[in-house]
Amino acid sequence: MFSEVNVKVEDGNLGRSSITSRNAQVKIGVSGVMSSIPLLITGMMKPDEIREKLGNTPLADACIDATENGLSTIYAIPVKADVNGSKGEVTHTGTGSGTLDVSGNPNNAYDIVIKIKKGGKANTGSFKCSVDGGNSFLDETTIPLSLKYEIPGTGLAVTFTNGSSETAYVEGDVYSFATTAPGLNNNTVLKAVEMLTTFNKNVEICHIVGTSAKALWAALQSKAEELLNVYKKPVIFLLEGRRCGKSESVDEYLLAMENERKGITSKYLCVVPSYGIYTRKDLRTQEVNFAGLISGLIGKAKESLSIGCVEEFPISSAKLIKLVPEGIENYSRQLDELGYTVLRQYVGKDDFYVSNGNVMSKPGSDFPYVESVRVLNRIVREVSMKATDKVQTEIDPENLESSIKVIEAYLNIAVEECENDKIISSGEVSINTEGLNILADETLNVSATWVPMGTARRFNLSFAVSNPAAQGGE
Repeated sequence: MFSEVNVKVEDGNLGRSSITSRNAQVKIGVSGVMSSIPLLITGMMKPDEIREKLGNTPLADACIDATENGLSTIYAIPVKADVNGSKGEVTHTGTGSGTLDVSGNPNNAYDIVIKIKKGGKANTGSFKCSVDGGNSFLDETTIPLSLKYEIPGTGLAVTFTNGSSETAYVEGDVYSFATTAPGLNNNTVLKAVEMLTTFNKNVEICHIVGTSAKALWAALQSKAEELLNVYKKPVIFLLEGRRCGKSESVDEYLLAMENERKGITSKYLCVVPSYGIYTRKDLRTQEVNFAGLISGLIGKAKESLSIGCVEEFPISSAKLIKLVPEGIENYSRQLDELGYTVLRQYVGKDDFYVSNGNVMSKPGSDFPYVESVRVLNRIVREVSMKATDKVQTEIDPENLESSIKVIEAYLNIAVEECENDKIISSGEVSINTEGLNILADETLNVSATWVPMGTARRFNLSFAVSNPAAQGGE
């Protein structure tokens, strides 16, 4: 008989209608940097150091957001883009006759603003350039004689047409355009995910950087089951849902996201469709998806603690200026109820918070939240490792109970550590000896059960006045 440890996760038993994780997080995203192995990113690195390793890319941005918000260790898997980023049309406000032509392929999403500081032609006029929508500007630069200016670190260049005319560029005129980031097709993502099967770290979270949709979610749903059942590597995939389109009403967006959710029933998928204007650690203020930030909160929360805990995980309004698009916060409840992970505000509080760390589990699941799946995965992972230590252990069929108790005690170490870390209330690993024929079957049936920590998600408050006189007082 081929020796192995088989894993079965039971679900539905609950009847549903601060220790930092010891496991790794992986991020997969577009980068011009190629590597055959995951690249280590630490919380001690400055933004410039992260970009030096990963380029000026969405992957680097996600790592910056995660480390700023609590994640200490990331293994980044850079992947060459399949889809080039796009460049939007240049918008001009002002009286000058000059125009701008844009060339190159953007390596990230930018809101480019060119503001004329001094009117005039080439080698006379000057401008300032912003890559974050005018929130910050690079140093003032003279319009070059070549008329071509390469925007540092972006992969883009602008050409000042009509630059020989004294009246082409007028002080105060503004030229602006936006770009989208390069992307990955689903096959490329899945190929990168294959690296997890041989990666020698226990990966708790795998963040796919960049917007994704239902087709990829479904593929990763299957991949998560394969990682669990074949490789004994339970992983939560953290994914970025799309934002509401500019020509799309919020009601239309909500209906579309409801359709995206249909057929996706995996406790191993956490989808974040929440966007906002956020000031990053490097002081760039721009629109971001909050999956990177959320991975940071997961990294600093003990496994059982909700990342929506108001006391522990406020997101400062000095950093997060607003959610986008306008009015999306009115639909946070609906998106949350669909199983998406979104940000929200509470009445009377300026800061922002994660509503719930939802996963896309089936209705009635015992594991509807990131924290419940993290606890599950830790127990699965560590009991499995303990069981692997005992593969092909000798068992005396005439002293069965004694032999089994030794193995049970060893397996229970994993659950006891979870109790000691206060991520479960209690738990037990037991081996069923009823009808056990070890000489014929050579198999032990092991069951791990636990009582999870509870979470106070709602408070029902009651208020009333009291009249002492009506109660017999003087």
